[in-house]
Amino acid sequence: QVQLVESGGGLVQPGGSLRLSCAATGSIFSIYNMAWYRQAPGKQRDLVATIASDGSINHVDSVKGRFTISRDNAKNTLYLQMNSLKPEDTAVYYCNARRDTVIYRYNYWGQGTQVTVSS
Repeated sequence: QVQLVESGGGLVQPGGSLRLSCAATGSIFSIYNMAWYRQAPGKQRDLVATIASDGSINHVDSVKGRFTISRDNAKNTLYLQMNSLKPEDTAVYYCNARRDTVIYRYNYWGQGTQVTVSS
């Protein structure tokens, strides 16, 4: 079992920055592939960025050059640095931990943190 708790959301003006954190407890954080998702009102939950257990990183095109995902395995924490924020980045941001084995997919979610970009 993995418990995930996001923090760092809030209200920010367009062009501003926020840093989201996701603290993990309950299992060996370093073996999980981690990701950030977001869900805007009335829309589906969409992938934002991933960072694998081997450290490989991907960002979706809409956030490339603005957002940076990172992890600190010593602190069991996942981060999302968000710069040059736009109103369309407004959403609830969720942390995800996933690990696939031969017989089972382990998949955990945090409770989400609200990010609102507005003047």
